[in-house]
Amino acid sequence: MAVRVDLNISLDGFATTTDQTPENPFGEDWGRLTGAYAATRTFRERVLQDTSGGGTTGVDDDYARAYFAELGAEIMGAGMFGLHDHPDDPDWRGWWGDEPPFHVPVFVLTRTAPRPSIAMAGGTTFHFLAASPAEALERATDAAGGKDVRIGGGPTVVRDFLKAGLVDQLHVAIAPILLGRGIRLWDDLRGWESGYDVEVAGAESGTTHVTFRR
Repeated sequence: MAVRVDLNISLDGFATTTDQTPENPFGEDWGRLTGAYAATRTFRERVLQDTSGGGTTGVDDDYARAYFAELGAEIMGAGMFGLHDHPDDPDWRGWWGDEPPFHVPVFVLTRTAPRPSIAMAGGTTFHFLAASPAEALERATDAAGGKDVRIGGGPTVVRDFLKAGLVDQLHVAIAPILLGRGIRLWDDLRGWESGYDVEVAGAESGTTHVTFRR
């Protein structure tokens, strides 16, 4: 069992974008940041339920498959679930439709907990917690049944887990773009890489995959 993180970040270290509009809630920059991942065959199959066999199959897809492999539970922040954008909508069930791609218990960290859990098709159940990183990880580890726990995001939540020394493996997919603003993953983490081995792989898309393993 390992505690894992996978994030898409820009060359200047930003893992969020700031160009969203009501008409385009993700913004144009989000497509640039995550484009290589979204183009993979694995993303199409797991997230879009596209079984046509389309999508890229190179290095980016290798990492996309690893993203879902051996996963037993997920932890994410309220922003990733969408509670910041839909705080007053009691029927909000996340961005992923009726069958989210996780297929495991997902623990959402939010100051508005308790909220009733939401059971979705395909084995995903969202649970809502007001908890510290260590407390949330204990709940997720129990639910994971010996498989890995992924800290899904966003970057503020990931940084809290990194600062607490709770992450065994961090994978960042660095898109060859500059965003200039947003939330940077690396703030206040000087020297964090000490004690980790580093592996780097370049993808056909221009994305650089950097993995830190304890």
